[in-house]
Amino acid sequence: MKNNDISSEISNKISNNKSLKNKGLKITYPRLKILEIFDKSDVKHLTPEDVRKKLAENEMELGLATIYRVLTQFEKIGILIRHNFDFGKNKIAKSVFELNKGSHHDHLVCINCGKVEEFYDEVIEKKQIEITDKYGFHLKYHNMCLYAICSECAAKKQNTKTSK
Repeated sequence: MKNNDISSEISNKISNNKSLKNKGLKITYPRLKILEIFDKSDVKHLTPEDVRKKLAENEMELGLATIYRVLTQFEKIGILIRHNFDFGKNKIAKSVFELNKGSHHDHLVCINCGKVEEFYDEVIEKKQIEITDKYGFHLKYHNMCLYAICSECAAKKQNTKTSK
């Protein structure tokens, strides 16, 4: 594969990003491929392990340390956003990255399978401002994550109960 196989939108985003150049990051094929994965993936919240699997599917092998380093570099210059979500019954924290599209949203995370859904609710946003005002704070930003069980996991659990 050649660099021209990469999404022109992502390539332009990097080429035009002064932060990338100011940080001394070169536009490399592995960096472009990693951004392409985020751009084209149906799953918008990816762990470094997910990125490695998707690269391998495209016959590109990169070490996990390299992937972590690139993701962290992209986070530092604002191309990606990192979240630390708790997954599973043992609440294991995992770093999950998503493209920074510049719009605020909150998250729902399934505690069984790790599925992440984005949502925005104007009522919740207004209520948060009311609460900070009530206590004499000035809200600058927030990060809300609701942990729940998704409908697919709930259905599996229900099917397991009925089949016993």
